[in-house]
Amino acid sequence: MVALNKLTDRKLKALYGQEQDKPIKLADGAGLMIRVTKKGAISWIFKYRIGGRETEAKVITLGRYPDMSLKEARELRDKCRNWLALGKDPKLQLNIEVQSSLKPVTVRDALEYWVENYGKDNRVNIVRHVAQLEKHIYPYIGEMALSDCETRYWLNCFDRARQESPVATGYVFQMCKQALKFCRVRRYAVSSALDDLTIPDVGKKQNKKDRVLTDKELGELWQSLNENKHIPYYKHLIKILIIFGCRSHEARLSEWKEWDFDNWIWTVPKEHTKTNEKIIRPIPIYIRDFVKELYSLNKKTGYLLGELKKSEAVSQYGRKLWERFNHSEPWTLHDLRRTFATKLNDMGILPHIVEQLLGHALPGVMAIYNRSQYLPEKLDTLNKWCERLDLLSGNYENLVILKVKKNEKKR
Repeated sequence: MVALNKLTDRKLKALYGQEQDKPIKLADGAGLMIRVTKKGAISWIFKYRIGGRETEAKVITLGRYPDMSLKEARELRDKCRNWLALGKDPKLQLNIEVQSSLKPVTVRDALEYWVENYGKDNRVNIVRHVAQLEKHIYPYIGEMALSDCETRYWLNCFDRARQESPVATGYVFQMCKQALKFCRVRRYAVSSALDDLTIPDVGKKQNKKDRVLTDKELGELWQSLNENKHIPYYKHLIKILIIFGCRSHEARLSEWKEWDFDNWIWTVPKEHTKTNEKIIRPIPIYIRDFVKELYSLNKKTGYLLGELKKSEAVSQYGRKLWERFNHSEPWTLHDLRRTFATKLNDMGILPHIVEQLLGHALPGVMAIYNRSQYLPEKLDTLNKWCERLDLLSGNYENLVILKVKKNEKKR
């Protein structure tokens, strides 16, 4: 059995600074020893082998005495021996620790690592998420070493943001928690500061909504689009949202390259969808002239709606619409999507057709084996939906025109 702790503080003090006839080495045990120069300088060294006694011994310098005390040298020796037991080279591990201490991963580094390696490919509103980080996180703890950023520092950021918007703070928290887990799994950086927290600890969960516009409310909104009660951008946006039941960002980000005028198909690319799967929707007869007009107006910009507005501006406009129509209960642009789904089901449209139009993933094994896009069924559904909208708004003239176009197509 190897004898340990042969050196003492008294012996080290006696050797330090004392000239020697020649350099000497003294062992403390378990690979730890000191090297004393002729002028009395003392260095801590650790001797080890990887692969057994038949391999060549390696020596690394741990530090200098008295900058590193006897106790600290023994603790570092034990850490090196633990690394050896795990099959890791102590020299390499020490270099990693040194580099980490010289340039530690900051909170900003960790969150930007998640944005670059995950967020950009999997989050539709990544630009908005980055803006939230720049507003609520980076100015306060962004430059702190992640390993030093305790839970209380994160909570200070969330408490500050919660005063402005509790629900948005909940989203920021979830994003940060996911980012730290991503960094930990990828071995980029380690922090467990947010592991024990939940949304109610830092903000507020968004209430589950069930608002569906009544036939009267939907008819009034649809009629307003024909009476120029909205500025062009929002008039066109609302029309697209009502007809297709799409998410607002699918229309907001839509570019003309997604629109096929030969086959009358709108293909939403996967990078613009919530499910990371492209959504294929036929363009109903009713809206084709409207789409052509939009193209003539906006083709130079490349965007369906002529420009790329921020999601916050679009959401703000949508939140105020119910007041303009004196509706009894608030509703938002996203509620148009829920209204679309509910009304189609009330019309007797098959559930899987509704789900595909919404861009939802089909349940169970159907999602794996059934790759059909049901384009004829979806086109028929959207044509019927447009007819229903004109009936609700009392716009029978358009309804007659649509039927004429249908008859011409059959011929």
